[in-house]
Amino acid sequence: MTEIDWSLDGYDYELPPEYIAQNPAVPRDSSRLLAVDSPSSYQHRIFRDLPDLLEPGDLLVLNNTRVLPARLYGHKPNGPAVEILLMEERQHNCWLALVKPGKRLKLGAKIEFDPHCNDSAAAGPCCCLPHGDDLARRLTATVIERDEATGGRLLEFDIPTDATLAKFLDEYGYVPLPPYIDNSQAAPEQYQTVYADRPGAVAAPTAGLHFTEELFGRLQQRGIEKTFVTLHVGVGTFRPVEVEDVTTHQMHNEWVEVSAATVEKIRETKARGGRIFAVGTTAVRALEGAAAASGDFSLQPFCGPTSLFIYPGYKWRVVDGIITNFHLPRSTLMMMVSAMIGRPRLLDLYLRAIEHQYRFYSFGDAMLILPAAKKD
Repeated sequence: MTEIDWSLDGYDYELPPEYIAQNPAVPRDSSRLLAVDSPSSYQHRIFRDLPDLLEPGDLLVLNNTRVLPARLYGHKPNGPAVEILLMEERQHNCWLALVKPGKRLKLGAKIEFDPHCNDSAAAGPCCCLPHGDDLARRLTATVIERDEATGGRLLEFDIPTDATLAKFLDEYGYVPLPPYIDNSQAAPEQYQTVYADRPGAVAAPTAGLHFTEELFGRLQQRGIEKTFVTLHVGVGTFRPVEVEDVTTHQMHNEWVEVSAATVEKIRETKARGGRIFAVGTTAVRALEGAAAASGDFSLQPFCGPTSLFIYPGYKWRVVDGIITNFHLPRSTLMMMVSAMIGRPRLLDLYLRAIEHQYRFYSFGDAMLILPAAKKD
């Protein structure tokens, strides 16, 4: 490793704004795919070509988390509007949230939330005031603590003790697209993978957005299997790095579950010479985090938090290859991918992708890193 591999400035690049994807590809598997097949070569492909690029006996590991409608709009009683992004439940009906504007929400502040207009989760905040029965069941919360690590607030929601906030989110919450997606016509379900079934994330595991049921069928016909892990994407995945020496960055915990069935399938795949492909950086973090939690770095079933941070110099335990999107500059996600193929190589690939007008970030195109391209 060189000193610049651990320097935040080493992960910067210039992206013309027109290459930030505002809408997903339709159909999903028609997105472009940059297939990195050796330390010095790559191919321009389409994502539906994936079965031809993998080998029979390979195993895809996908993150089955589902994005919560975690963005809420409200206001202080008879006061200014506020916007809330739920991050994680700390205790029953008490959630860590990022708030805008934070200065308006001191300890003890009360927030009244607005339901959807016309029952549409795709609409903006409701401009209609509740009345009658609606007023009696209005969703409210109180600020009970400031979280120094994130700058967020801990909100205690005023919900009956036998209920949970999840029951209210379908009526009050909106699927939270990232801030760089500011001109999208995407429906909320287009920001979910086709296999999402474990609600709990505040952002999608975007590498999985490229898969369709038809593509899964073709992969299965070729002898390429799949299994699932769960990592509820939270602040740890996209919290910005604010230290120049990236090795001192502290990752926020995210909740992970790697089941015994998934561990057994991975062991069987490796025993017969198959390769493990993590679909997305969250699947990478789930698998490698579970191995790190075992104590001896062997993959074991795991359920709990992980704060694993992967950057150049990391020794891989489970993952042989990665399917991933193109990530924001200076992000932990770029550092993770650099740990597999090297920082200079990754930056050069990003430059080639820009030259060939690939679409970047959550709704953008994908990259496949084959094991032959891994840096020793």
